[in-house]
Amino acid sequence: MTVTQTAESQVSPGGAPAPRMRRSLNEIGLLAAIVVLYVALGSTAAGFLSVDNQLGMLRDAATVGIAAWGVTLVIISGEIDISIGPAVAFASVLVAKGAAEWGLGVGGAVLLTLAAGMAWGALAGWLRARFEVPSFIATLGIWSALGGLGLYLTDALPVVLPSSGLFDVLGGTVLGIPTPALVMIALFLVFAYVARYTGYGRSVYAIGGNAPAARMAGIDLAKVRVLLFATTGLLSAITGILLAARLGSGNGGAASGLEFDVIAAVVIGGTALAGGRGSMLGTLLGVVFITVISNGLVLLGVDSFLQNVVRGVIIVAAVLVNVLVTKRSRATRET
Repeated sequence: MTVTQTAESQVSPGGAPAPRMRRSLNEIGLLAAIVVLYVALGSTAAGFLSVDNQLGMLRDAATVGIAAWGVTLVIISGEIDISIGPAVAFASVLVAKGAAEWGLGVGGAVLLTLAAGMAWGALAGWLRARFEVPSFIATLGIWSALGGLGLYLTDALPVVLPSSGLFDVLGGTVLGIPTPALVMIALFLVFAYVARYTGYGRSVYAIGGNAPAARMAGIDLAKVRVLLFATTGLLSAITGILLAARLGSGNGGAASGLEFDVIAAVVIGGTALAGGRGSMLGTLLGVVFITVISNGLVLLGVDSFLQNVVRGVIIVAAVLVNVLVTKRSRATRET
């Protein structure tokens, strides 16, 4: 039986739900939780259901979601990327510096930022592939370096963007919908297709499921890993550009802690931290869940420090559920 045929099976030989069915159950449960949140917050948080607040939530979701598409593939492959927050902040600084101070113009600054994002992501992937540096350590180094560079280049002060029609569009709306949300949706469709219907996507799942077997099957692990991290770097750069356009400036202190929201959304969406399992739809629902929780806590007037506590509890609970599901899956396969 082929890998594809196995993935399509609905019930495992032992009678337990197969991976695809478990994914569907997770997504249905998450969708139900979101509906419950909407009902609860709609009746208790003033203004939650207003059009302005919903559009604001779409914009906030894009900040988490765009990077989450790439991180989903990274975690499915059995790796991790914790550099997202400082990478987004540094990208916002880079595009602002390039456009306002380095004479590159708006187009040149955007291209520089996108290229730099791919470069620092590829560096993390190369360290993992060439020297077997754990991805946590490689991206932790990137996290520290980019965070320091962003603050050093700006003296921890915002760098104001020059007036530009492109920045106005990127930070504004198209037909009433925030531009970042449209970018997020477009990229979601691209990544959902890549993950499900391309050889590259199947390679990512194969590496996460069993890297030695994937290597024996002819998959170039080094190439795939470099591409994975280059992709998350590019998505971080895109998020940084959109964030700078939204704020009207680049800021080395922006997006603090974003990496935790991104990873939480991916894990809550059902992607296994051990690798080999996950879906873009699940991550999308995880992004919505995280965004609704964050917005609701603000509207309910919960103290900002307590908001971090609530998010921390959610992350730990999601990881716990993820680990238990993974252990159950392994036990089922062994019986």
